[in-house]
Amino acid sequence: MNKAQLVTKIAEKTNFTKKDSEKVLKATIESIVEALTEGDKVQLSGFGTFEVKNRKARVGRNPKTNEEIQIPEFKQPAFRAGKDLKDIINK
Repeated sequence: MNKAQLVTKIAEKTNFTKKDSEKVLKATIESIVEALTEGDKVQLSGFGTFEVKNRKARVGRNPKTNEEIQIPEFKQPAFRAGKDLKDIINK
């Protein structure tokens, strides 16, 4: 499912226009991104948790040349599914 299909699905379920549904989706995504940027965790009960994880610097290998390369430390967004979501998917 892509963004346009998701907007259509939201519009059908809420009786909003597609334009309003797209605004709601955009605002939701922006709010989650802002929270993660500020270092906060976003927890949606029954759905899951969005958070930022720190990845330590490490040594990797270039698969073509087998040369060692330094991979710098970086932050990575992560999503952890909640119990209710896992139960629904595994039915």
